[in-house]
Amino acid sequence: MSFSAINNYYEQLVFKHITNAITDPIDDNFLEDVACVALNHLPAKYVRHEVDMAFYMTSEERTKIDASVTIAVKNAIEYVNQYRDSHYQQA
Repeated sequence: MSFSAINNYYEQLVFKHITNAITDPIDDNFLEDVACVALNHLPAKYVRHEVDMAFYMTSEERTKIDASVTIAVKNAIEYVNQYRDSHYQQA
């Protein structure tokens, strides 16, 4: 049995928000760090198909989720930038 169809609903949302927020990426490590930090501040919502989640959500729920992802990504970008700046100053 394969569980490859099971995904965290928030992952693709976070990836899209990062892509929209960072137009000139520093490097892949930066983007991956931002994604990890953001995802760690969001609840896990596991689904088999994203369309299932969208079908059962109200527009209010979608708006709330989108807002929480926007905040998580913004905070993650700031956190990773701050960590990278302080890390390079110590080196």
